[in-house]
Amino acid sequence: MDTASKLDELQKLAKRDEKVREALLATRNAADPLSEFCRKACDLGFELYVMDLVNTGEEFYASMRRSTNGGGENSPMLEGEDDFYELFLAGIS
Repeated sequence: MDTASKLDELQKLAKRDEKVREALLATRNAADPLSEFCRKACDLGFELYVMDLVNTGEEFYASMRRSTNGGGENSPMLEGEDDFYELFLAGIS
């Protein structure tokens, strides 16, 4: 299962289980939010690591850039499209 699929399944769980949702949202307040999020995801049976999230976000962003205006220098700057952690939390907020 790829990272995006794991996040989709984790999001479904968080929407069904309020305790899981609250625990994942609470990771925002951790000293290292992304690491804490991945630790909680692993505890819940979803093998996610910081580099998985970062790499998936960067690949997604690069794909979007390539698909707009041929991906050249004139491609629009996209903000926040590569932050799967924040997009995930927004989806369960």
